[in-house]
Amino acid sequence: MRYLTFALSKGRLAKDTMKLLNTIGISCRELEQGDTRKLIFVNEELKLKFFLSKGPDVPTYVEYGAADIGVTGKDTILEEDRKCYEVLDLGFGKCRMCVCGRKESEELLKHHEMIKVATKYPKIAKDYFYNSKHQTVDIIKLNGSVELAPIVGLSDVIVDIVETGSTLKENGLSVLEEVCPLSARMIVNRVSMRMEYERINDIISRISEGLKT
Repeated sequence: MRYLTFALSKGRLAKDTMKLLNTIGISCRELEQGDTRKLIFVNEELKLKFFLSKGPDVPTYVEYGAADIGVTGKDTILEEDRKCYEVLDLGFGKCRMCVCGRKESEELLKHHEMIKVATKYPKIAKDYFYNSKHQTVDIIKLNGSVELAPIVGLSDVIVDIVETGSTLKENGLSVLEEVCPLSARMIVNRVSMRMEYERINDIISRISEGLKT
């Protein structure tokens, strides 16, 4: 029996994923112990391998078959747009993708004016404004704190992840529109889903049942 390989987003998502997997009898002592420089973690008994990567890389590993199964945020799945099956909403890591800005910028969104949008998520922003709102925008890609952009006049609004909204509030910004809800999702390689259907479907089914309880 070949190994099934999981690619997990580093940090809180990986920890929450392992907690969830533990509830259905899947564990990896090496990974859960932490404090190691190892890159691949193995459960020999269940023939499973695990590795951690940056969230945006998870769909890439899954699409190209380096991992059979991946767990990352819905924002990453939308932005990376890789060819994978999205099979489960895991229910944790919940937040929202939103259009945010100063209150006066709300009018710019109503009248379909040409506006500047700063974001770490250019694909999501473009899809929302062009296909949902039918509004032409100038999208500015940033990598750091996008909340700064409307404050210093770089953009009219931003598109970003919102959890509590406290950072926005502290900087005189607010949520103007919600783009979509976000949470951790499980994705599967297309070929793996065919070749290892029984094993992968069994994992999906058991997790799905566990989420209902």
